[in-house]
Amino acid sequence: MSKKVRVRFAPSPTGPLHIGGVRTALFNYLFAKKHGGDFVLRIEDTDQNRYVEGAEDYIVKSLNWCGISFDEGPGKNEQFGPYRQSERKHIYKAYANQLISEGKAYYAFDTAEQLDAHRKGHEAEGKTFIYNWHNREKGRLVNSLVITEEETQAKIDAGEDYVIRFKSPQDTTLHLKDIIRGDIAIETNTLDDKVLFKSDGMPTYHLANIVDDHLMEITHVIRGEEWLPSLALHQMLYDAFGWDAPQFAHLPLILKPTGKGKLSKRDGDKMGFPVFPLEYTAPDGSVSKGYKEEGYFPESVVNFLAFLGWNPGTEQEIFSLEELVETFDLSKVNKGGARFDPDKTKWFNHHYMQQQLDLDLAEQFKSSQNELSTIDTNYIALVVGLIKERATFVSEFWDLSHFFFVAPQTFDEKATKKAIKDDTVELMQKTIQIITATNDFTVKNLQTNLKGWITEHGIGFGKVMMPLRLALVGALQGPDVFEIMFMIGKAESVQRIEALIKNL
Repeated sequence: MSKKVRVRFAPSPTGPLHIGGVRTALFNYLFAKKHGGDFVLRIEDTDQNRYVEGAEDYIVKSLNWCGISFDEGPGKNEQFGPYRQSERKHIYKAYANQLISEGKAYYAFDTAEQLDAHRKGHEAEGKTFIYNWHNREKGRLVNSLVITEEETQAKIDAGEDYVIRFKSPQDTTLHLKDIIRGDIAIETNTLDDKVLFKSDGMPTYHLANIVDDHLMEITHVIRGEEWLPSLALHQMLYDAFGWDAPQFAHLPLILKPTGKGKLSKRDGDKMGFPVFPLEYTAPDGSVSKGYKEEGYFPESVVNFLAFLGWNPGTEQEIFSLEELVETFDLSKVNKGGARFDPDKTKWFNHHYMQQQLDLDLAEQFKSSQNELSTIDTNYIALVVGLIKERATFVSEFWDLSHFFFVAPQTFDEKATKKAIKDDTVELMQKTIQIITATNDFTVKNLQTNLKGWITEHGIGFGKVMMPLRLALVGALQGPDVFEIMFMIGKAESVQRIEALIKNL
C-alpha cells in the first residue's frame, strides 16, 4: 500500500448507533491501525427530515466508550473538514453540474405522481418500471435528454422541482472488485439512473459519499453488506469523474440469534439483550438498553463484535484491542452472515470480569448498592475477590455476597430441611466454642481447629458444615465458609450461629 491508509466511518445521525454500526466502526479502526493509517468519522446528515437531535453526540460517546476513538472528524484534526455533510452542501452542486456538462447526468422534472403512474402502468403489464436507458429518451418521461436546453433552463428558472439523475451506460458489463467477496460482474442495463441531487440543494447519499471520499483521500471503504447494491453506481461515478476508486470491502450482516434475518432492536427487546452500545432515550421518551448500562465491559463488547463475521483462523478467542489490531485481516472476514449469540456475549463478559481489578469492581458495586454506602471500599474489594468468579455482571454481586454485609433474616426452607438434624443444636453449640477459642482468627486456624474436631470425633462433615453455612448465609450457597467467617469476624460469626440455634 503506497498511499497512507485512510478509512472512514460515516453514520447518519438518525437515532442510536446499532451494534452493527459499531462493528463496522471497529473493523475500520482495526484496519487503519494495522496499517498505520487514519480512522475518520464523517456525519452523513444529508437527509435532514430524519435528523435526530443528540444522535451525533451519542455516536461519538459510543465510539469513545468502546475505545475506538476517531483520529479525525467533527471538532478533531479537521484537516479535510467540515465533516458534517450538511455543512458541505456548497461543494456538491459543482460536481453534479460537471456531470451534466459532460453528458454523464441529466435533469429530470417528473413528479412523484407521474412516476407512480408509470410504475402502476408497468405493474399492470407484469413489468417493473426502471428509469434508465430503456425509457429515459422516449418522450414519456420529462427530462433534459428529451426537452431542449432552453426548456430545461426555463423550468429551473420557474422554480420547478427537479432532480439530477446519473446517466447509467447502456450495454456495458461492469467488473467490480471487493476485498471480501472477490470479483463481481454487473450488467448496466439492469441498473436505474439513480438520483444524485435534489432541487432543495442537497445531494443524495450517493453523490455526497463519492465526492467526500475522494476529497478526504479515503483509500478503503469498509461498510455493511447493505451497501453492496450501490457498489456499481459508486464505481461508475468514480469512472465518470476520472478518479481512482478506493478499495471496497462489504461486511456480512449480523443475523438474529435464530440465524434468520438481520438483527434488530425488536430481537433485543424480545430476548432481553441490548443492541445499542449505550442506553438511548428517544425523542418520545422511550428508553433502549445499552451494553454499558447493562453491565458489559467495553473490552468484552469489542471482543465479541470482532468475532461477528471475522475469524483469525486459530483457536484463540480472547483478544485485547491491541491484539486485534495486530491480527486483523480483511481477507479473513466471512462472506456469510454472522449469527448473534447472546450467551457468547455473556461468556466474553464473564472472562473480562475476572481481569478487572477488585478495587475497581468494588467501586462500581458500592455506587450501585445503597446498603454499601458506609462500608469501607477495601473490604468490599476483598468480598468481590471471593465472589466475582461466579458473576457475569456487577449487578449480580449483591445476590452473591449480601451475607458479607448483613446477617440473614430468614433461612431457606429447602436448605433448612436438608441441613438440620436432631443433633444440630448440640453440634452448633460446640462449633461456637471452637470458634470462640480460636485466638488467632485466620482462615487457616479456623479450618484446622474445626476440621480437626470433626475428624477426631468421627462426625460427618455435612452435619457440621451445612448448618454452619446456613447460619452464616441463610442458604446453602456462597464461597468457602472459613473465608466468610474470617471476613465477618468472630463476634458476628458466633452471633449468626446463635441466631440459627434460636430459630430452631
